[in-house]
Amino acid sequence: MTALKNDRFLRALLKQPVDVTPVWMMRQAGRYLPEYRASRAKAGDFMSLCMNPEFACEVTLQPLDRYPQLDAAILFSDILTIPDAMGLGLYFETGEGPRFKKTVSTLADIEALPIPDPQKDLGYVMDAVSTIRRELNGRVPLIGFSGSPWTLATYMVEGGSSKDFRKSKAMLYDNPQAMHLLLDKLAQSVTSYLNGQILAGAQAVQIFDSWGGSLSDAAYQEFSLAYMRKIVSGLIREHDGRKVPVILFTKGGGLWLESIADAGADALGLDWTCDIGEARRRVGNKVALQGNMDPTVLYANPTAIRAEVARILARYGSGTGHVFNLGHGITPEVDPVNAGVFMEAVHEFSAQYHQ
Repeated sequence: MTALKNDRFLRALLKQPVDVTPVWMMRQAGRYLPEYRASRAKAGDFMSLCMNPEFACEVTLQPLDRYPQLDAAILFSDILTIPDAMGLGLYFETGEGPRFKKTVSTLADIEALPIPDPQKDLGYVMDAVSTIRRELNGRVPLIGFSGSPWTLATYMVEGGSSKDFRKSKAMLYDNPQAMHLLLDKLAQSVTSYLNGQILAGAQAVQIFDSWGGSLSDAAYQEFSLAYMRKIVSGLIREHDGRKVPVILFTKGGGLWLESIADAGADALGLDWTCDIGEARRRVGNKVALQGNMDPTVLYANPTAIRAEVARILARYGSGTGHVFNLGHGITPEVDPVNAGVFMEAVHEFSAQYHQ
């Protein structure tokens, strides 16, 4: 494969020296970009965009073409591809987000679920990864990703998004055997899915535990972190002669940083509720940190955006091991100009911390 021209993202994840703090944004290929909206209209709908490798490649590269400061590309896909491949029938309802035609509510439902084969059942994702990697031509590394087992399970049990996770938590407490079986099947599926992405060309992978923060302390350890730990232990960690870093991101996970740091990943993603300096103190040199500006700062004026970037960099301090990111995905109404201000500021202000 083509040699990387810019590898500072991978180096920072492995706590190796860099010249400036690398930066990328969760949901950097998305609705805030007019070029993305044009591609989605051309594709017809969101799922057609995801399931066509050429379209997925096109929208993955759009932010890189607009923002030369970006230090990584992230595969354009959706976290719910695995439940869809298990036969639940993913679709998107306007104004309501993702929905499933079928849900799981009993042990029998879960026992009947297949474990998807990445090549046969999710081949369109693997094709997208290899297509993107080829078209990147070594410009920046490519990130692959998956949802965490707990996060995927909530959608499968609830049938879509939820504010209180009532059905998922009821199963967790009423029928832990069923929930553990579901999570175990999902952990196996995520492991093979991410390994498939790595073999197809992903150079780092992230597990999005979007709803882990909804759990109690004991439930998080047993029903979310334990399964992410299992995935991490089963991942390919070196490919094409390079280490493949793994990032764990639990939104609302600030209570459990030490536990997450012990899970075997190379980096932790932080949401905006954590102070990054305090997080660095708590985890020490065990892992790199990714984050963690509040995405809504991007609605502010450029001076305010630059000030917040400077504050977060100062809180992290000198040395490597920091990948600058938002604390969650960029939101659709953000002015693309402000996103550019954010990224330029990261590189401009961070050089002093890497001398």
